Amino acid sequence: MANKKKRGTVNTTRVPVYRDAGFYLEDAGLTKKAFRDELEHPRSPDHYIYSRYRNPTVVAAEETVMALEACSWAILTQSGMAAIDVALSLFQRGINRGKWLFFSEIYGGTNAFIDKVLIEKRGLDIHRFFATEGRYNTDLLEDQLNRLRPDLVYFEVISNPMLIVADAITIINLAKKVGAAVIVDNTFATPSLWNPLSHGADLVIHSATKYLAGHGNLTAGVLCGNEPQLEKMAIEYRKLVGHMLSPDDAYRLNDMLKSFGIRFTRHCENAAKLSNLLNNHPAVECVLYPGLTSHPSHLLAKKLFQGKGYGGMITFDLAGSTNSEKEKNRDRFIELVSDKIRLIPTLGDAETILLPVEAVWGEKYPLPGMIRLSVGIEEFDELETTVVNALNNLIT
Repeated sequence: MANKKKRGTVNTTRVPVYRDAGFYLEDAGLTKKAFRDELEHPRSPDHYIYSRYRNPTVVAAEETVMALEACSWAILTQSGMAAIDVALSLFQRGINRGKWLFFSEIYGGTNAFIDKVLIEKRGLDIHRFFATEGRYNTDLLEDQLNRLRPDLVYFEVISNPMLIVADAITIINLAKKVGAAVIVDNTFATPSLWNPLSHGADLVIHSATKYLAGHGNLTAGVLCGNEPQLEKMAIEYRKLVGHMLSPDDAYRLNDMLKSFGIRFTRHCENAAKLSNLLNNHPAVECVLYPGLTSHPSHLLAKKLFQGKGYGGMITFDLAGSTNSEKEKNRDRFIELVSDKIRLIPTLGDAETILLPVEAVWGEKYPLPGMIRLSVGIEEFDELETTVVNALNNLIT
């Protein structure tokens, strides 16, 4: 028998990347124990079985998210939409279909999921609560909640792309009065600005692709909560449908999360400065940013976020006497900034990127001059020069 070479001690603070599909269990007794323990769906099992069930590299990244969101548990998925599927599926009860209420101003992918999966495929009774004049009227919400008595309420803290800040604490309290579970998408606000679970939300979701990862090169989602039974149900559902994040992506995400707080502070600082610049430029007709007093939900944002910032997203409408002129100015602006600010359909990257609103949302927001900016963490002077030069070119 060949001699085994003794391995040296490796001192590291990093959890290795465990790429194992299945894990070594030694004997039948240990296998029996591992599968018996699995019936309780532990988040961090004593003995790992199979990476679709749980993976130690993924668990380590989940624990980092738990510290950020100040929650009892977190489970990672391969995308934000996968996290949404897990969260919503926990409250589906077969033929016992109560009413579910979704706010109108939510991510387009979530709205498509509602229409194509929850309604068409699963036959759920879905209702929507609509914003009016750039904000949510909580008196109207209370009336609708009392009429519907929904089992579930779902909203975003900061909406996409109009950046409406919800009166989140009031919404949660009103929903709880009628016995509804509450799911909050906290992607835009992030744990840096607000923690929904500490105010009574049942579940919080993030597209971790965005600010938590923050570099535009990783796709992930996360679902957070405090209730142990929901944790077990979420782990089981993720296992059964295969929504597990890969260990390689979990390893990279865990590293990226170490700089999250610093990065997001810079996103907010740059966005605040740029929103004021845009708001005072003659080539811009309107700026939507919760930090501006002109935003319909500014006072709510100020109260909710308590001076921590207003996020890293800005939506602005270029000036023009006709829709045709607005569209022309939009296309010209995109061309002028393209060396530094790229048109990329995501957000939360380290570099500033943009998206034309009408081209993406179509009839919902038929505003040809409107652009959504995801403000990055680059030096502000460089960002200011790029944007101002482009805007000045539009009025010369």
